[in-house]
Amino acid sequence: MKKICIFLFCLFSINNYSQSIDPEIEKEANKLEQQVIEWRRDFHEHPELSNREFKTAEKIAKHLRSLGLEVQTGVAKTGVVGILKGNNSGKVVALRADIDALPVTERNELPFKSEVTTDFLGTNTGVMHACGHDTHTAILMGVAEILSKNKDKINGTVKFIFQPAEEGPPPGEKGGASLMIEEGVLKNPDVDAIFGLHINSGTPVGTVRYKPEGTMAAVERFVINVKGKQTHGSAPWSGTDPILISAKIIDGLQTIISRDSKLVDGAAVITVGKITSGVRFNIIPETAEMIGTIRTLDADMKATILRRMNEMVPAIAKAYGGTATVEIQNNTAITYNDPELTNKMLPTLQNIAGKDKVELVKATTGGEDFSFFQEVVPGFYFFLGGQALGTTEAAPHHTPDFYIDESGMLLGVKVMSQLALDYLNN
Repeated sequence: MKKICIFLFCLFSINNYSQSIDPEIEKEANKLEQQVIEWRRDFHEHPELSNREFKTAEKIAKHLRSLGLEVQTGVAKTGVVGILKGNNSGKVVALRADIDALPVTERNELPFKSEVTTDFLGTNTGVMHACGHDTHTAILMGVAEILSKNKDKINGTVKFIFQPAEEGPPPGEKGGASLMIEEGVLKNPDVDAIFGLHINSGTPVGTVRYKPEGTMAAVERFVINVKGKQTHGSAPWSGTDPILISAKIIDGLQTIISRDSKLVDGAAVITVGKITSGVRFNIIPETAEMIGTIRTLDADMKATILRRMNEMVPAIAKAYGGTATVEIQNNTAITYNDPELTNKMLPTLQNIAGKDKVELVKATTGGEDFSFFQEVVPGFYFFLGGQALGTTEAAPHHTPDFYIDESGMLLGVKVMSQLALDYLNN
């Protein structure tokens, strides 16, 4: 019995040690912190929209080549993939960072503030890394450099995936994770598991948040086209008002959430984000267009919402003398953290960040096309703190005032580096 107890104690100690941060990895990460910040600032100052990340991709590819990695460019238009083979054979783990920015005009007064402008779907706008993808890219570049210097510690292969168009490709184009998968990014060599992170402006620096199973919502984009009958604004009875019909449709859509959706199974949202109609104050127009999003965390609820929308929208329009069509496009699946993989990698997070800094959270209705990778291979996606300590308010993602405390990036470098090593070596 004594020998068995000693064996079990030793086995526990070995496993526990293997989940702690490697001293060399920690040393290299600390030494590289300022360089990671500089990379981030350069990306932030020179942001590029989805499927147009040309300069961003060039910078990434140049860095990966300097490390001696096998580099693939032009993946899913502007994506970059780096392959690092360890000194010993084993499994293949993928680490992913998204690289695109958003059509947002920055209001922050930073030395590296974005001054980039562009025409986006007919509207002049600024371009900004308003969701933290610049930090994700810089973090993964740092991880690539650290692991390339420690190939002797790698039992297997690390595939670095720098993904374009996470925010969605321009209309009429393909892109993002789904196109990367279609082009074989998870093959040759075949990926066994994939990890990703997202920095969060509302999570304190030094904190990591995660959730097993469904952690972010499936996202659909919908377009509703309403047709009425144009007439003079002074005589609405002589026409059919598509703006009025649109208002009734919006009201009806909310009853799908409040009355048809079993919200005890998960959150659900229907949001109309854009309405286009009319040219003049005294003309009732002929048509109206509404564009919006559906967010769901439960597959059955998603099916119910889509069915009810297709039933309700034409019926409401008909009741008011018009017609309406609905087009629904799938943007992302549910971001699903494989429970076994999550449980296996949780000690890595806890040992590096500290148990008190690793928090289990509820699912969010934000969406992530990392979910498409998780439909093919087991994946683990977590959130990294980017809110300055001592602050109580943070601007939301996708807004002009979005801000990240760069001191939070070091933990991301350490965690992603050690996750790769621990997955391959245990």
